[in-house]
Amino acid sequence: MTNASPPTITLSNLDHLWFQVAGTTCNLTCQHCFISCSPKNKSFGFLSLEEVERRLNESIKMGVKEYFFTGGEPFLNPQLTAILQLTLQYGPATVLTNGTVLKEEWLEVLRAAEDASLYTLEIRISIDGFSPETNDPIRGEGTFARAMKGVKTFVDFGFLPIITIARTWPDEEEQEIVNRFVEMLKETGYFRPRLKILPTLQIGAEEERTRGYFESERVTREMLNDFDQTQLICEHSRIVTDRGVHVCPILIELPQALLASSLADSNGGFALSEGACFTCYQYGAICSNPSSSSAIREAKPRA
Repeated sequence: MTNASPPTITLSNLDHLWFQVAGTTCNLTCQHCFISCSPKNKSFGFLSLEEVERRLNESIKMGVKEYFFTGGEPFLNPQLTAILQLTLQYGPATVLTNGTVLKEEWLEVLRAAEDASLYTLEIRISIDGFSPETNDPIRGEGTFARAMKGVKTFVDFGFLPIITIARTWPDEEEQEIVNRFVEMLKETGYFRPRLKILPTLQIGAEEERTRGYFESERVTREMLNDFDQTQLICEHSRIVTDRGVHVCPILIELPQALLASSLADSNGGFALSEGACFTCYQYGAICSNPSSSSAIREAKPRA
């Protein structure tokens, strides 16, 4: 049964602005990537320093509080360090990376940029297993060792990266897996590890790996009764790609998710008709950074 009349969410405040800074180009081909990024996926292109600066200036009058940079793999964009240096003049910045294509000279620049800024630079590194045996079948052969080298490099430069992990295990194994991650990171020399465990999104590569969304997995109007809508990223965020301004980082491939060419015109309503909206409703704040420096787990899904 389809959701004939899905609820609509309107932007309340543009608190978070995302940039698809590397398009859909990635050096890895992960088995669960919700937009199927890979070395061959060029459906979205890189953003230039000039384009990011234009959007940053546009964001000032919108009251943006925080900036996020994603891809693809952001560090494949040769202008990323300059983009982050610039962004730290406007507000806090977060980079979502796989941690496998770093150069120490980039981190020297970023360390100096954060030290000179009033704002923080957060690093989120995607690792999906606590060992090569649990990580590499999902992210590719050899990626665990490369990602852990990236974690250590960031820590050596004084960053405390947020380790993001897609939940690909049964619920009853969660505590054991969290403990194994914490132990592994401490053994690597990361003594204050931060974890953010995310639900998988049943689109893109994950739809092929497991399954897509059932028709019953949709947000209804009744579900939003007494629901905190700020938990939905489309309520307070937008993302810029080389095509324009989209409703959220998850749904950029949908034609209806492209809202406008300017931030000011992107505040209209968006119908929560997609299965991914259901996951966002279930777990809440799946794109936000954790609020503390301790290891955390994503909330259990809402019924």
